[in-house]
Amino acid sequence: MRLCELQEKEVINVCNCKCLGNVIDLEFDEKTGCIQALIVPGPCKFFGMFGHDFEFCIPWKCIVRIGSDIILVEVKEEDVRRKL
Repeated sequence: MRLCELQEKEVINVCNCKCLGNVIDLEFDEKTGCIQALIVPGPCKFFGMFGHDFEFCIPWKCIVRIGSDIILVEVKEEDVRRKL
């Protein structure tokens, strides 16, 4: 699977059935080359004009399933927020 294919999928949190958004980036381990986390932007500020306050950094181990159109994750949103 390519990054562009991951970017087309919606990330859904199975804990609260909330859509977190779409993948914008990946985090890799430099030594092993393994994917460590998916990066998903947080909600937009004022009408989407001023960017984002934070992003979700979802560890690879928290992915429950990657389907044809969605990625299911099981996370506590407070634990995976990363301030920008």
